[in-house]
Amino acid sequence: MVPALMERRPEALVEAVASAACRPARRVLAEARERGTPLATSCTGTFLLAEAGVLDGRRATTSWWLAPFFRDRYRKVTLDETRMVVSSGGVTTAGAAFGHLDLALAIVGTRSPALADLVRHYLVVDDRASQAAYAIPSALARHDPLVAAFEQWARTRLAEPAPIADAARELGVSERTLQRAVARTLGRTPVGLVQDLRVEQAEHLLRTTDLPLAVVARRVGYESPGPLRTLLRRRRGGS
Repeated sequence: MVPALMERRPEALVEAVASAACRPARRVLAEARERGTPLATSCTGTFLLAEAGVLDGRRATTSWWLAPFFRDRYRKVTLDETRMVVSSGGVTTAGAAFGHLDLALAIVGTRSPALADLVRHYLVVDDRASQAAYAIPSALARHDPLVAAFEQWARTRLAEPAPIADAARELGVSERTLQRAVARTLGRTPVGLVQDLRVEQAEHLLRTTDLPLAVVARRVGYESPGPLRTLLRRRRGGS
């Protein structure tokens, strides 16, 4: 079980895990994996495992707000920052600070799901499978200036059709360049980012106003509530 590193600044975190000071730790982790020893970590600790190469060719997760930096540096790792916990090839990774609790319960659950459920009830902890509901699109987009500009462009047009070709033209790049930038930074398509923004705004309106769902749907670009209901269910796991 690898503890997280006490460093929240992404650039400094990458520098730390790649430093000579961490070389002994990287070697220990690599040797442990060669022996088949199960490994687990969460939050910033996933960067140390990735730097040691033990996540290459495996699926992993990390804190959602660190995902663009992780994805940019560790191209051999299949990152899914929407998941709270991911187990792949004997290595288990989890999300942000309270992801430590999810990680611990997941490890207990590999031996006894019943015991994990019992502990979860005593601690009053929900079975949170996804980080998606906590992610803030604008925070992720800031990693890349082009993606940040597209996020702002889309945010001002949520109530109207927002063709990606129009966005690329107004931002002065090709549609393919925009698609690559969003995929590299966020691991999704430009359309997926627009949908995230619409979900974010719809949830805000539903929490802070008495507007009926049909009106909320129109304010975020849908002619009827049906598509918004489907999107909320798919992205948030509920109606």
